[in-house]
Formats: sequence, C-alpha cells, structure tokens
Amino acid sequence: MDHFLQHEFEYALILSGDQLYQMDYNDIIQKHIESKADISVATYPVNAKDATSFGILKSNEENVITSFIEKPSSDLLVDWKSDVGEEMRKQGREYLGSMGIYVFNRELLIKLMADESTVDFGKEIIPQSINKYKTVSYPFEGYWTDIGNIDSFFEANIGLTDDIPQFNLYDSKQRVYTNARILPTSKISGTSLDRAVVSEGCIIGAAKIEKSVIGIRSRIGKDSTIINTYMMGNDDYESLEGIHQNNTEILVGIGERCFIKNTIIDKNVRIGDDVRINGGPHLEDTETETYVVKEGIVVIKKGAVIPKGFVL
Repeated sequence: MDHFLQHEFEYALILSGDQLYQMDYNDIIQKHIESKADISVATYPVNAKDATSFGILKSNEENVITSFIEKPSSDLLVDWKSDVGEEMRKQGREYLGSMGIYVFNRELLIKLMADESTVDFGKEIIPQSINKYKTVSYPFEGYWTDIGNIDSFFEANIGLTDDIPQFNLYDSKQRVYTNARILPTSKISGTSLDRAVVSEGCIIGAAKIEKSVIGIRSRIGKDSTIINTYMMGNDDYESLEGIHQNNTEILVGIGERCFIKNTIIDKNVRIGDDVRINGGPHLEDTETETYVVKEGIVVIKKGAVIPKGFVL
C-alpha cells in the first residue's frame, strides 16, 4: 500500500501473474463504474476438474456475487453450478471461477488492507466482503487459461502450433510484444516441419519436428524426432573453443538420433545422442534430480544433463 498510495487513483486493478489471456481492462473498469460496485471480480466458467483449484462463486441476475467458496472439494461442487450458457455447458464448464483479477474502489482497498489479519484475496478478503460490500462478477468470454500448473502451461504453449491458435499472437489490435534479442536467423537442414513454431537463432538438423515449440538458440542434432514438445532453448551459444577446452561430450541442446515426445525441456539442457523420452499417461508421476513426470508430461529440469542412450 505504500507504493499504491504514492499515486492518485480512484480504482485499483489487481492482476494475477500466472495466467495467459487477452483482456481489455478498460471494459472491466467501465463495467465496475456503471454497476456502482465496490469490488469487481473477473470470472470465467471452468469444468469440474479445474473447479477444485479455483475460488468458485454464484451471482444473481445483476451479476452481484451472492456466495463464494475457495477451492471446494469435489463432493461440494454439486451445489455450485451456475447458469453459464449453452455453449459453456456443452464443454462441461458449469462453475464460475474467479480469475484472480479484481477492481477495488480506492477507499475500500485502503480499509481492507489496514486489517493485517487478512492476507489472501481469494481465501479471506473476497469471501468476507460479499455480504458487506457490493461485489460484482465481470464475466469474461475471451481466451484465458491458468498456467500455474504443468498441464495447462504445456497445453497453452503447444496450442500455439494450431493452424488457428486460441491465443492469437498475430492480432494487430491486441499485440503481444517480446524482448528484442537481435539474434541471427534460424538455420534448418533436412528437417520435416509440421505445425512447428521455431524461434530465432536456432541450429536444427532434426529429421522431424511436429506440433512443437522450439525456443531461442535451440540446437537439435541430426536424425532426431521431436513431437508435441516445448523446448525453451538456451541463454547462450557454446563456442567451438569452449567445447574443446572443456572436453564437452554432451552439447547444449538435443543430440543426434533422439526421440522426444510430450516433453517440456527447460533452458540450457544437455541431451546426449540416442536418447528416447516418450511422455504419456503410461508414466507414473515422479521426480528425480534431472526430470519430473506430472500427469504424463515429462519436464527436463533447467541445466540438466541427460546421458547418451537414456530411455524413459
């Protein structure tokens, strides 16, 4: 609040940091003003599987929130279905989830923050406020996903390879900016590419890359196959001198004759030749020093070294 109160403002917009979405914040603020709300909560319909990870609420015909529960257990969900419309109902999205995006009136925010016994918006501040202050739901109908867990993070990135991605990077009106790194173009030799997103500065000799996102400065060796994989890339290039001086056997990137599927490869990973990683539901959840398996998705940890011939 020390930082907030250094600025002149009537409304405070509180955002979540682990979500991917495209929203016009002017709209939620305008709706907040028009409804004469004290608090507005951006909401999105979610399915039963995801509902247990969200604050779930119910609202009346004027979108005023009447009840709220934080991360309900599955046995409680039957009482928390909302009228979300036919299209969402077909998708099984019948629970109105809080997106963790809020608009507060200035004086109310100051008052609520003065109570040091409350430290969490979802668990305490919102549930305690709905019966005291006018708390309104702002239904959001655009693209949105919570990328705070492995499977949704993976799906959001792989989704960029679709012919018409739900999250549109090519919209001239809602532009997505990235850091200008001034890297060389990617060099690709003898590779079959199908629904692949390849960043700048890559050196690729793979046999096949299918439905995968390849990050900056990635190196993929000859005759390797990459399917349904998000490879984050590398922070730096390895020089030929450095390779010889350090007697490096496994280079940064993916070696030759590898097969990688259903995998997230974090930054600066070294994968040796003839490695086979086949993620999927047949794998049990586990964690080692170099990788994690979560709901069938294999995550190679940042800076990990996977030895030649490794099989998972």
